[in-house]
This record gives sequence, C-alpha cells and structure tokens, in this order.
Amino acid sequence: MGLLVICGTAVRVWQVARIDDWATADAIVVLGAAQYDGTPSSVFQARLDQSYKLFQKGVAPLIVTVGGKQVGDNYTEAAAGKLYLENRGVPAERILAVETGSDTLQSVEAVSKALLARDKSSVVLVSDPWHSLRTRTMARDAGLAAWTAPTRTGPAVYTRESQAHGIFRETFALLWYQLTHYSADFTYTAEQ
Repeated sequence: MGLLVICGTAVRVWQVARIDDWATADAIVVLGAAQYDGTPSSVFQARLDQSYKLFQKGVAPLIVTVGGKQVGDNYTEAAAGKLYLENRGVPAERILAVETGSDTLQSVEAVSKALLARDKSSVVLVSDPWHSLRTRTMARDAGLAAWTAPTRTGPAVYTRESQAHGIFRETFALLWYQLTHYSADFTYTAEQ
C-alpha cells in the first residue's frame, strides 16, 4: 500500500509538472531561489524569465516575488527578483516583493497573507516543474485560487538526472506536507 501511495504521488508530481496554465489571475507569484548579492542564480533567473513572459502576455497585472535572505546576504530573494524584473522593464508598481520566507511553506503563507490583505486571491505560480504540485497544494491550503505555469528552462530541467531528482524529492516532500502540514524543503543539488 505504501509503495502504491509513493508511486501514485510521483505520477501526480510528474503530471502537474507538465501543466502550463496561462489563465488570467490577480497575480503571478515567483517562488524564490538562490541569489548572489542581488543577482539571481540560474534557477531563480529561469523562474523570473517565465514570470516576465506571463506578465507580457497579460496573464496578471502584478508579479509577486517572494523569499527572505540567508545570514550575510545584502539582498532578499524577493528584492533580487524585483530588481531583475525592473531591469527587464516591468514597472516597479507592478511588482510586489514579499521579503520573507526561507522555505516554500513560509513563502506561500506570506504571499497569501499579503495578497488577501489586498483583496487578491487568484495566482499563477511560477517555480520549477517538479515543485508545482506541492506549491499549488500549499497555496490552495492558504486560501488562494492557484494554478501553475512552471519554467521550462534552467538547471531543474536540463538533464534526465535533474528531472528524476526533482520528481523523487518532490514526491517525498509532498507526502510529508500532506501528513504533517510542515515544510520539507531539502537542499537543491542541481547546478545553480
């Protein structure tokens, strides 16, 4: 029975990773990733570029960047993301930086609180494909109407090995979340 649950969850992670929903929403939410003194890592840049495409296509009038910072960082992930998008031409007033969260659950809860306070409740989530189901589940649990449009570029999708690693990691992280409602973020090992 346990093997069936694990395999079924892995298939569901894979299925949702393939969904690319560009339906209109109140906001596009970009999940944070590593940044280096204000410069997004390749993982984060791929997510930001996807959010830029969605914004340019009119999917939502607002992009939300989210994520705190590590000890010693000069920038939060959210601030680095906002700066990157501004440099691409997105008006500053169209970007909301939610500068908190050190894992997916904290980030999603912070975004939910910030958006619901602004009477916004529908979001398109941008992250790596394998992260989509868990992120969507957390966002819906936090009171948002959420769907996904993951990035199709970056280290998370470069190789079959990184894809298999992502599916494996997210399968167990999602099962952990569903059992405990706690985050289970693990260190990302694909090349940044």
